[in-house]
Amino acid sequence: MRLVRFKALIIIAALVVNLSYTAKANGKKKERPNFVVIMCDDVSHDMFGCYGNEEVKTPNIDKLAQEGVYFQTAWNSALCCPARAEIMTGKYATTTGFWNNGFAIPQEDGSNNLFEHHTAFSKILNDNGYRTAVAGKWHIGGAEHEFDPIVGFDEYCMWQGLKEVKILLNQDSWEGGWEATGKTARYWNPCVIQNGELIKTTPNDFGPDIYTGFICDFIDRSAKADEPFLAYYPMVAPHGPYVEVPTRTDAGSNDPQKESKVSNEQRFVELVDYIDILVGRILNQLEESGVAENTVVIFTSDNGTAVTAKSRGVERGCHIPFVVAGKGIKQRGLSTELCDATDILPTLVDFAKADAPKGFECDGESLMPFLTGKTDAHKDVIHSCIGTTQLLRTKSYLLEVICPVLGVPQGRFYYTGENHSGNNYTRAENVPEHEEVRQMFQNILDEKYVGLTKDHPYFLEKGGKKFLKLYTKAKPADKHLHNHKDYQKYDETITFDESTKWYENGD
Repeated sequence: MRLVRFKALIIIAALVVNLSYTAKANGKKKERPNFVVIMCDDVSHDMFGCYGNEEVKTPNIDKLAQEGVYFQTAWNSALCCPARAEIMTGKYATTTGFWNNGFAIPQEDGSNNLFEHHTAFSKILNDNGYRTAVAGKWHIGGAEHEFDPIVGFDEYCMWQGLKEVKILLNQDSWEGGWEATGKTARYWNPCVIQNGELIKTTPNDFGPDIYTGFICDFIDRSAKADEPFLAYYPMVAPHGPYVEVPTRTDAGSNDPQKESKVSNEQRFVELVDYIDILVGRILNQLEESGVAENTVVIFTSDNGTAVTAKSRGVERGCHIPFVVAGKGIKQRGLSTELCDATDILPTLVDFAKADAPKGFECDGESLMPFLTGKTDAHKDVIHSCIGTTQLLRTKSYLLEVICPVLGVPQGRFYYTGENHSGNNYTRAENVPEHEEVRQMFQNILDEKYVGLTKDHPYFLEKGGKKFLKLYTKAKPADKHLHNHKDYQKYDETITFDESTKWYENGD
């Protein structure tokens, strides 16, 4: 009898320990928030209502901004590929080598395998028990694809080109929609591959609806499985071609020239409006799935608006919208604190209580202390890289177009005071009261973010030579070093290095 009673006590004790362990595990799971990271394609901060634009209709994004935090001054890179590399790795081009579209300095092994050498936020969260998915547009140059295990996504639903169709499906053709530039369509009748399968689309199918639907389905399935999740949505919109959206027509064309009744400008505004509709669908799905209260939502952009900002080495090129709301986020509204895209990875890792790989480092700093109200400040200096150009900023000073390759090693230095977006900036070179900050900027560049010069070994290789030849031509260089004429609000004169003659000679 005593033996039976003793065995019963052992079983009961084991059950208690098991239940206790399970409770702790489930408690930790529920403590960890979900994440939805939405990144628009080619749109500046000033194209949204919360940033003062009265032409657009963005109530869902504006509500997020008011309920959480939106940053007056946030930066990324000024072009698709380096911006996407930065947001996913938490590292600038000075670390990764991904400087420009079609220009990535090879990694240590001679490849452009970005994520083998620089871990993505998706991989870190996936390794820490998060379900992960990505939808929309990839575009990280020669880096690994979203479907490669090393990137860390369980699922994907992406607009793809013929190259990816060949890799994944072993076919050389696409029978759906095409853009005027010869690319497979991203909007009407799009080319979409979801988890290894080609989605059959028609001229009535609008790509952004498909990608958003996938994100919503992933959220719902993850919620039902009671698993923490990361949904990363690098949108295709509002990148050109500027097509008509479903709110205007049931079916549209991927060629804007066939829709002459509506101007490009109006279509662009309508695409921004439609982005807000899509964001609204995702927010509604979080509510319907019962996970809204335990989800952090980040809304941002890869770079500034095409033509007027994109690819330029000036502040407007890298100035992006940045909105954060949700679980644990203190309601602050508009903030004058500075942040940039490298901060997203450490923020996700911090909120998720995730363990990063041994020896992992990044250039960003976690926003969690500021977002949760533990501190009222973030970081003092933000940084950006584009082409071979670098930029630095504090709340009161800006150093832009630092580019030895184009003969501007000192860049342009401004005192901005409390101003931003180019308003009331004054030149500050050789002004004694500002010299301490200028020297601080130089020290940061010399010690932390070493830039490129024409004698870099990569420029002796075929790819480097090709990039340099195009990059240093007078017209594109002039565009890169200045604002669009509609945004030339401050002194943009340049003193060129006499040792560089491309500009004077027009080479």
